[in-house]
Amino acid sequence: MKKLLAMILVVCMVCSLGAFTAFADEGDLIGISMPTKSLERWNRDGSYLKEQFEAAGYKVELTYSDNDAVQQNNDISNMIADGVKVLVIVAIDSDTLSSVLKDAEEAGITVIAYDRLINNANVAYYVSFDNYTVGVLQAQYVIDALDLNNAGDKTYNIEFTAGDPADTNAGYFFNGAFDTLKPFIDAGTLKIPSGKTTFEQVATPAWSTDTALENFQNTLASYYGDGTVLDIALCSNDSTAAGVAQAIISDYAGDNQPIVTGQDGDIGNLQNIVDGYQTMTVYKNVADEAGVTLVLVDAILNGATPGAELVEKFAAEAAFDTETYDNGLGVVPSYLLVPYSIDKDNLELLVDTGNYKWDADNHYLVSTLG
Repeated sequence: MKKLLAMILVVCMVCSLGAFTAFADEGDLIGISMPTKSLERWNRDGSYLKEQFEAAGYKVELTYSDNDAVQQNNDISNMIADGVKVLVIVAIDSDTLSSVLKDAEEAGITVIAYDRLINNANVAYYVSFDNYTVGVLQAQYVIDALDLNNAGDKTYNIEFTAGDPADTNAGYFFNGAFDTLKPFIDAGTLKIPSGKTTFEQVATPAWSTDTALENFQNTLASYYGDGTVLDIALCSNDSTAAGVAQAIISDYAGDNQPIVTGQDGDIGNLQNIVDGYQTMTVYKNVADEAGVTLVLVDAILNGATPGAELVEKFAAEAAFDTETYDNGLGVVPSYLLVPYSIDKDNLELLVDTGNYKWDADNHYLVSTLG
């Protein structure tokens, strides 16, 4: 399944980097700035990035900034002072790092935007997944599950829950889903009783589960309290899906289980998929993203100017994009990995990655990552 076995990543990378390693300085310091420990996703990313870089002989300074943009700026300033060679950053607010990254530029430090693009700053590369495709996959799942292409006169009710306005990815996720479903909305096959059709109307600051819960409780009370059936709750990620699923359990009066989408493969959400409270998630392999970042950093620190040719050295499928991601100072060269859909029928694919295993009762998946 598209070279997903994370357990062989380091071996593959070592083999593929033989041409570079003669020039690398052993023990170069890499700074990794993660946004928060409150979301499972970033704990996994931080842990795996640190593990892979240290396994390759680098020193790592890893920080979490508690979803506080001021704290992230301070953390990055400290890493610049500590002499990092490369900064790998998941921005809390993509618009607040330009000043501190100017300091990084003046210090000759390479900046890689990891997973989220950083705006108006000198960013050398962007490593992420095809974010628009994430939304497309969620929408396509709905299309296939309800056979919307053959719906005839049948109609379905859908509500959207999007992500953090400060996260540049959130708009791509929402637009990928909404654009894909728009023909069915325009045709009247899909109806939105709340009338909330824009990203701004359904955004969830900080991707907060509690905020998603409260917002969806209000939607259910205002538009579904009269017995109106909810068929689809299209949520951009798993933390918002967790709140929406909780709202459906506690506040939805209908006797059907709506389709609930998500993204990330968080453990609690995978349990909800097994138990029927969430329908699917779009999985983005953390090990693959970390592995691509390691190959990229190794190439940079060995004097290369990576381009499309580096894709052949990755242990995971990815594309090199020089057109899509303009951060205000120009298009940032991007390495984009491939996400894929997971539901109750193909959970075993997650086990195949090496990042998950079944629990002792073979009922729920548990993470094998830190």
